[in-house]
Amino acid sequence: MKPKIFIDGEHGTTGLQIRTRLAARDDLAVLSIPEAERRNVDLRAERLHEADVAILCLPDDASKEAVRILEGNNSTRVIDTSTAHRVHPDWAYGFAEMDAAQRQRIADARLVANPGCYPTGAISLIRPLVAAGTLPADYPVSVNAVSGYTGGGKQMIGQMEDASRPDHIAAPHFLYGLPLMHKHVAEMKQHGLLDRRPIFAPSVGRFAQGMIVQVPLHLADLNGSASIGDIHATLAAHYAGQDIVEVVPLALSAKLDRLDPTELADTDRMKLYVFGTEGQGQVNLVALLDNLGKGASGAAVQNMDLMLGLKH
Repeated sequence: MKPKIFIDGEHGTTGLQIRTRLAARDDLAVLSIPEAERRNVDLRAERLHEADVAILCLPDDASKEAVRILEGNNSTRVIDTSTAHRVHPDWAYGFAEMDAAQRQRIADARLVANPGCYPTGAISLIRPLVAAGTLPADYPVSVNAVSGYTGGGKQMIGQMEDASRPDHIAAPHFLYGLPLMHKHVAEMKQHGLLDRRPIFAPSVGRFAQGMIVQVPLHLADLNGSASIGDIHATLAAHYAGQDIVEVVPLALSAKLDRLDPTELADTDRMKLYVFGTEGQGQVNLVALLDNLGKGASGAAVQNMDLMLGLKH
């Protein structure tokens, strides 16, 4: 019998992307609710209990409600794409490449919290260096990032694309999260193995999909007199053998004049770069990904496959 998958919130941006990814799959049975019935509480509860895996593509409060509906049901496994459970000790964090044991944790878990798009990039760069003892856990980390506007869901897509709206955003690029209280910070700190809250400066550009996440570091403040080559070697060793996360060779990175945030749009891959000039004492670590690919919907499908033992 094919595993039954229910996407709770399938008509939102992330849900639609997941549904598109599953459309060509003949190894799954996708349960659905017509858009006109999406507020039918009883039908929603029926689908949640019927599913082998429920993927929650909902705001935080609605995701918590879905989990409450499933109380006492130990057969439906859950992937939550909201921020509601990403630092909860009872939920496996759904970043399979985060460390050597994480893939199996996800495969064994009933409850999986899908990572945020920005944290996926930041943690991919920070955690291996902290785990290796190169980056002190109390380092004053700064994370600077730009995302495509689809990361803001249907609301922001409308604001960016519909010039007739009273709340239309005409800016080609804008910074937000100005009070430094973005909800992704706790996730970056915990799963990045940091003792101090990182400073996180997110922004949005006038492109639909794609993302660049940057973590600049001073080499003199790292442990063991680490060089640019040492940092690259640590990242390369951490992600060796991975087919989704790629650490770009230093020689190739050195040839680049610019980096396009849309390069990996419509893919589920992530590229990691180490930029800098030996002897200058600084390095810029960069993650390139699609905010809706490895940053959201692609990661959810990857986690679903791991939980069902299908692939990945």
